[in-house]
Amino acid sequence: MDLVIRDARVVDGTGGASYRADIGVHEGRITEIHREGEAGPRPTGTRTVDAQGLALAPGFIDMHAHSDLALLRDPDHSAKAAQGVTLEVIGQDGLSYAPVDDRTLAQVRQAITGWNGDGSDIDFDWRTVGEYLDRLDRQGTAVNAAYLIPQGTVRMYAVGWDDRPATPAEVERMKQLVAEGMEQGAVGMSSGLTYTPGMYADDSELTELCAVVAQYNGYYCPHHRSYGAGALQAYEEMVNLTRTANCPLHLAHATMNFGVNKGKAPDLLALLDDALATGADITLDTYPYTPGCTTLVAMLPSWASEGGPDAILARLQDDEVAERIRHHMEVIGADGCHGVPIEWDKIEISGVSDPGLASCVGKTVAQSAEQRGEEPWITARRLLINDRLGSTILQHVGHEENVQAIMQHPVHTGGSDGILQGFKPHPRAYGTFPQYLGRYVRDLGVLTLEECVAHLTGRPAARLRLPDRGIVREGYRADLVLFDPETVAAGSTFDAPRTLPTGIPHVLIDGKFVMEDGRRTGVLAGRSVRRTP
Repeated sequence: MDLVIRDARVVDGTGGASYRADIGVHEGRITEIHREGEAGPRPTGTRTVDAQGLALAPGFIDMHAHSDLALLRDPDHSAKAAQGVTLEVIGQDGLSYAPVDDRTLAQVRQAITGWNGDGSDIDFDWRTVGEYLDRLDRQGTAVNAAYLIPQGTVRMYAVGWDDRPATPAEVERMKQLVAEGMEQGAVGMSSGLTYTPGMYADDSELTELCAVVAQYNGYYCPHHRSYGAGALQAYEEMVNLTRTANCPLHLAHATMNFGVNKGKAPDLLALLDDALATGADITLDTYPYTPGCTTLVAMLPSWASEGGPDAILARLQDDEVAERIRHHMEVIGADGCHGVPIEWDKIEISGVSDPGLASCVGKTVAQSAEQRGEEPWITARRLLINDRLGSTILQHVGHEENVQAIMQHPVHTGGSDGILQGFKPHPRAYGTFPQYLGRYVRDLGVLTLEECVAHLTGRPAARLRLPDRGIVREGYRADLVLFDPETVAAGSTFDAPRTLPTGIPHVLIDGKFVMEDGRRTGVLAGRSVRRTP
């Protein structure tokens, strides 16, 4: 063997009882599992790691990541590697960087600056999904990555930023782009249906695109039309749409937020159980925190975003139009804010693109406005204009009882929704997986260790149709994490969000140590993980 991991408590990703064993690794795969008390000689290898007191699990799969440029920009990528993440699913929320032409690339870079930076440090030498995945493979990455075709980017490419139904020719062009992306290795398609321009698509358009995804055994991953007022109806819309398209459904960051949904997680779960009982193919992901995270511009009503970033800025600079925007946000409840009137005392600025605006970070919009002696909208409007829409926010609108109820559901998986940009990002970017293992398994007992690991490994691997990942089994890839169940914990907090976790000494990808004794090795063992035909 190249490596033997001795005396580990194996939590194998199936949800079954853990057991003690030696694990033999050779040429990147698990080649022997020798259980305690089993007859025959124990495996030996060129290197042996003593795992006494440690649990060994499959590498964690982050089902909702925003590392699309971070994988290229930051070879260290300890934000995920240190958590035990060995695979991220990117291309989320309907907005990413392939497929594009030159016009679309420039627009999407500006539209999601708050998620990934403006990309001025990146050589965008790709235009198609396949070329982007090839770039990851050429460069090598700290962790593996799978890609979802972003429906909003596809609509931007084929239709533009107009709030109107797509023409039949435009629908055919979008279907062609989705088919090409699936053929080039994407695992499915994402949407951001509270983000423009993807939200301008009606259900018939989305159904046609999902039907293409289904032909390639992919899945649809929507950020649906509302997580606030009308959340249950928005979930039901996605269930019905994908049943019509015969396409598997994976619900992105499936939360029940805002005051109108306090205590309503059981209603969501009952909806899903009814659909599952009649044969629907549904999974979901969540992060183990109550606040959400997005961009400040995403809070605007969709009509204010028609035409793209330059049109948004022009409207904000027009006093009369800006007053209409304020009225929609503060009185009516903009669709960008999930149909709920915005509460400025719950909108915390977490990052800005312009360092000169850093004094706003860590304060709510209401706090900054009070310091200035002005109304919150005046502060927010000025920030949107001066930061050219690049500001990110934490939105403190979640409910702990909903978080705990949803994570216990059998189709639940883990996703960080980790935005790595900004001076003060959400701690979920650096802490989601140890937060599950430490707080919700060890400290609160919401899940057993075996259940939780299955949620973070075997279940997402099944959704991704990965034939040799997500379970500790002979012949499977040696994407593995060793952690201490008694000490594993998220180091990241809202005050210190980039603090790395504790209790996760070793992480391997294809049998290579990407984390060893709690430190990054510099090894770039990650590659693209493409759709399995």
